[in-house]
Amino acid sequence: MYYVIEDTLKKISREELNKQKKQYVAVLTPDEWKTERDSFEMGIDIDTDILEIYTTKAEVNYDSLTGSFAIPDRNELSGDDCTFAFALDEKGMVFIDSTGRAEKIVETIIRTKKWKLPSLERFIYDFLDQIVKDDLRLMEKYECELDSMEQAIEEGNDKNPSGRLNEIRSDIRYLRIHYEQLMDLGQEFEENENNFFKQENLRYFRLFLNRVARLHDYSTSLQEYTMQLRDQYKAHLDIKQNRIMTVLTVVTTIFMPLTLIVGWYGMNFHYMPELEWKWGYPLIILISVLIVAGSLLFFKKKKWL
Repeated sequence: MYYVIEDTLKKISREELNKQKKQYVAVLTPDEWKTERDSFEMGIDIDTDILEIYTTKAEVNYDSLTGSFAIPDRNELSGDDCTFAFALDEKGMVFIDSTGRAEKIVETIIRTKKWKLPSLERFIYDFLDQIVKDDLRLMEKYECELDSMEQAIEEGNDKNPSGRLNEIRSDIRYLRIHYEQLMDLGQEFEENENNFFKQENLRYFRLFLNRVARLHDYSTSLQEYTMQLRDQYKAHLDIKQNRIMTVLTVVTTIFMPLTLIVGWYGMNFHYMPELEWKWGYPLIILISVLIVAGSLLFFKKKKWL
């Protein structure tokens, strides 16, 4: 598919592209690129095997700028990335894509954007913006879920959140890496080493870099939040275990003197007078009750219970 950059992207034929002088956008399959590569006069021979694309990056060549996109699936961030390549010069930009993702983004731009000052730089900005447009909402969703986990931990919910925390931390890590790659890409565009872009339009790349930097900082804070929640849950378990140990210690302490009494009178020596005394049994019961009651009052006073 071929488009000319006017107040929006206008679809044209290959023959019309050859006749006009305006900047253009093209979305081609790898096979189409191999066939028509020379007609774009970029003087490059980039590898369009999308199976070999793993990162989002840009590389400056002598008379062109080439690179690739590796876009994580926001519905399954740990899954396979959507990958495609691109090449551009001062005349226009070509996407080499077999997934249909680039074409979908271009169609969204046509449907939602209309430019007062059309340019290749503005198109690139809108294209990059479409990649991250819903990420703030996604991370807000993660933050709300983490807030719910924190509230449950504070309320003493014993459900272990570690599994979900690990999933969220993994997803955020993928996003953070993606943002770092987008920042590198944006910096290559802003550097404008080959002077493909107009100086007054470099502000679009700075705007994008600022937005991605904020998303990167947000993702970093969320990742730290997951670590804090994991530590908080661990502390909650430690407190609970300490309470259990406190109760067990108190019970053990209370029954230690009772155990002594049992052991003492369990010896059954012949000349133990209490064995023949008719009030001996009630007295031992009374003493045992007083020991238990006194111990409980003592522990209450010390706030150990």
